Amino acid sequence: MNVQTPVQLYRHLLRCVKKLPKESQDYYKNYARQGFNSHADEPDNERIKQIIQRALEDADWIVKKYTK
Repeated sequence: MNVQTPVQLYRHLLRCVKKLPKESQDYYKNYARQGFNSHADEPDNERIKQIIQRALEDADWIVKKYTK
């Protein structure tokens, strides 16, 4: 997945949440929304890239954790 913008990241994370068990989905939807809102005013493009990379790594780890 080639995620380059915060909006693309948010959409990607919401798609990942759908792969999780129903009882976990609300928690991770809120988590993604809070992260998006807390970094919405980030002006530094390099920092945004770092945030996106870390979020993608975390999302992969969580999906793998629940699918084992």
